[in-house]
Amino acid sequence: MTDPSRRQVLRGAGLLLAGSAALALSGCASTGPSALYELTATPEVPATRKRAVQVLVARPRALKALDTDRIAVLENGLQISYFPDAAWTDALPNVLQSKIAEALQDTGALRGVGFPGEGLLIDYQLQTDIRTFALTTEGADRAVVELAARLLDDRNGRSVATQVFRAEVASSGLTAEQAVSALNRANGQVLAALTAWVIGTV
Repeated sequence: MTDPSRRQVLRGAGLLLAGSAALALSGCASTGPSALYELTATPEVPATRKRAVQVLVARPRALKALDTDRIAVLENGLQISYFPDAAWTDALPNVLQSKIAEALQDTGALRGVGFPGEGLLIDYQLQTDIRTFALTTEGADRAVVELAARLLDDRNGRSVATQVFRAEVASSGLTAEQAVSALNRANGQVLAALTAWVIGTV
């Protein structure tokens, strides 16, 4: 059971109590967020031989609760809301798409990495689903990032491989800054594993 001080902090983060199977979404602050946060973790992946392939990074899919620039807080696996005065620099799927492409580009192992509409002759398409990307307060406070990924052969549309990547990192507290720090570390672990998987598969 959450103690009174902990409940006060969670209320400050905007958590709303809903029914046992309901998902509660807090409204956006009318004046907008006072702080914008970026995902900064760029994983280091060991250098490998260069592949003569080009990979398209599709925009990650996400449910409406995560297809937003708001930073999510999850309690009891059922109730979700957002830090009222903080946000990502863009909608989370857009930020992640950029970071995934950046991580792949930084390996130097691919001939090219691009986005839809750029006119590249694509060999593979990387599709991802954002399953979880939130500070969770069930049990120990921690950041949880989980992505489901699929590689498609863009020449015939066939699925080449699928994999789920997940990381949990303890948070030092329940402020937006502490949550973002933990989320960055968790995301860095996920991107490192995702990048190595892509490079090893194509």
